[in-house]
Amino acid sequence: MRLFDSHAHYFDARFASEECPDGVGALLSHLFGEGGLIGAVNVAVDLPSAQRALEQAKEYPGMYVAAGFHPTDAMQYSDIDGEIAALRDFILANRDKVVALGEIGLDYHYPDTDKERQSKWLEAQLTLAEELDIPVIIHDRDAHGDCFDAVCAHPRVRGVFHSYSGSAEMALDLIRRGWYISFSGTVTFKNAARVAGVCAALPHDRVLIETDAPYLAPHPHRGKLNHSGYLVHTVSRVAELWGITPEEAARITVENTRAFFNLKEV
Repeated sequence: MRLFDSHAHYFDARFASEECPDGVGALLSHLFGEGGLIGAVNVAVDLPSAQRALEQAKEYPGMYVAAGFHPTDAMQYSDIDGEIAALRDFILANRDKVVALGEIGLDYHYPDTDKERQSKWLEAQLTLAEELDIPVIIHDRDAHGDCFDAVCAHPRVRGVFHSYSGSAEMALDLIRRGWYISFSGTVTFKNAARVAGVCAALPHDRVLIETDAPYLAPHPHRGKLNHSGYLVHTVSRVAELWGITPEEAARITVENTRAFFNLKEV
């Protein structure tokens, strides 16, 4: 089965810990070899991680990069204009590997969230995506309405809501506007019936699958270090919800991922 992981973080420190005893290089070599992985997008959370993601991606023809400022990681940077200018330069200098701007968005999970400042970062990056004509990857945690309003204010931007947790109504509205929806291992969780219901309700040609590695490992590996080898559990659950075979679901989601990121045959 050929699989494409549309969202992972292989530069994360957990891959350099005892959770990954053979090292991330050995893991990726196996995944891109015997593991059936034909593609992965290594998604940054700021510019230093984007550089690390790029260095890893250069080792594997099927690995690509998304560069951007995650809403919580962005809070450590005070010079928005300067960082956005540096992000623009990074993307333009590496367009052979950088296929998206992300992950960006809003995260209201913590009570002391500076919503206004997060909004400024999101607005600046959506504006940059318009300028560069590059798709975006949206992080939306407990901020569904504000995320939806922000992207709708930029109708020329196209993107994907990753590890989707919103309503079916919002997902269908986003799809009508040309967006994609991505599902992570949460779709396999027994307590995530809503996510599964949304996945079942969506047109198949607008769905991506992801790991969000090293986070959100699917059942039956929930709580463990996640990696693209576990994507088979996610695609099998999607197939079950769609009433098709896992092989067909894998083929559809690979095609969708390639179309979304504007990639040649992989």
